[in-house]
Amino acid sequence: MRAARTLTRRLPGTAVYVTALLLTAWWLKGQPASERARFVRHNSSNVHHMDVGKWWTLFTSGLVVDGVPTLVGIAAVALVLGSAEWRWGTRRACGVFVFGHLTATLLTEGALWLMHVAHLPGVPTRSRDVGISYGLVTTGACLLALVDGPLRRYGLPLLAATLTAAVLYDQKLADVGHLTSFALGCLAARTAWPRTPSGPVRTKPVPPDSGTADALPSGSSP
Repeated sequence: MRAARTLTRRLPGTAVYVTALLLTAWWLKGQPASERARFVRHNSSNVHHMDVGKWWTLFTSGLVVDGVPTLVGIAAVALVLGSAEWRWGTRRACGVFVFGHLTATLLTEGALWLMHVAHLPGVPTRSRDVGISYGLVTTGACLLALVDGPLRRYGLPLLAATLTAAVLYDQKLADVGHLTSFALGCLAARTAWPRTPSGPVRTKPVPPDSGTADALPSGSSP
């Protein structure tokens, strides 16, 4: 119990987001299939919602675990976002996650929106676009890019190769978004944002100059 309170106190951003994911998943599980489909449809960040001004779907789309079993996805968020928050602090970790989620979504759906505005045929405007993966991949890539040793040397290229293979095999918009998220994570790792210590900067006390100290008589002041 004490360990859980410690984790919640150290990882408030992860705790809040994981709780929101669990509550949403629990509510959706109790709904009929038609209601679950309606909820996903109304919270997808797609071209149609950009057209009608439903920009809030950029955020609510991240409350639905999609593409993987729900508990697996939530566990991945707890692990990756929790590790980032432990290392960088709440503001920086959540900032990287939200940056990846929003930017990858805007780049992928924004490209479709431009094609739609140009009246190109066959552009999907009401696609299903929900999930946690964009922010998750960005945060994971940023973590891998900042660690030392074999985890960075082998983990980062392996993740890049896996995401590239998915794009070449499936050729889906979500796979392009995942590869975009990976690039965003590597970009974030090159900034000062996750590198700066989250706590107050502590400086070591500077010892007095030995020559000056010897020049002063004992018990006197300058």
